[in-house]
Amino acid sequence: MTASISPADIGSASLDEEIARAEIYGVLARLYYAPPDAAFAARLRDAATDAPTAGAFLEGPWRDLVAAARAADDRALRDEYDALFGGIGKPEVYLYASHYLNGFLNEKSLVKLRDDLAGLGLARDPAMPETEDHIAYLCEVMRYLIAGDDAAQCNLASQRRFFGEHLLPWIHAMCDAISGHARARFYASLAEFTRAFASVEAQGFDMLA
Repeated sequence: MTASISPADIGSASLDEEIARAEIYGVLARLYYAPPDAAFAARLRDAATDAPTAGAFLEGPWRDLVAAARAADDRALRDEYDALFGGIGKPEVYLYASHYLNGFLNEKSLVKLRDDLAGLGLARDPAMPETEDHIAYLCEVMRYLIAGDDAAQCNLASQRRFFGEHLLPWIHAMCDAISGHARARFYASLAEFTRAFASVEAQGFDMLA
């Protein structure tokens, strides 16, 4: 999973709001799927931290995330990711919806998700080791629903439905688990940025109701 735009471009006044939303989901997917490689980490450290509008809700959490990236070297980022989400057996923090929604992995919420993905014409790449309810996968689906070319599927109604059913019910609990972990530094900042972005998304979708 990759983001096609540099994190430095997030918040640029030249970006259309929908493109910016899609690329934020892309950055989240990239950072939750694996620790950032050297090139991505470098772009993150060089990212602009001022929003187009002073005092914008995401400006503070994004500035904190960039600062956390600058405070850690590449090895520290890899070690933190592995300590929180990797390892053999049970991870310290789960990144799967079914864990937070059902208490176990691969439960009924994953079945419902797969049905909904099939309805969107989407399926997991067999080369991907994670199940579809991994936060990175769900962020990529949201990115597709915002920026994809299929107008029948890629529209605000589909975004609102998917976000409300497959992200909103558990994403804050995941952020709590990450932020509350004693070894979380960079990823605690990522969790807080994720929480703020999810709140903005939820408020925006509420306005469509």
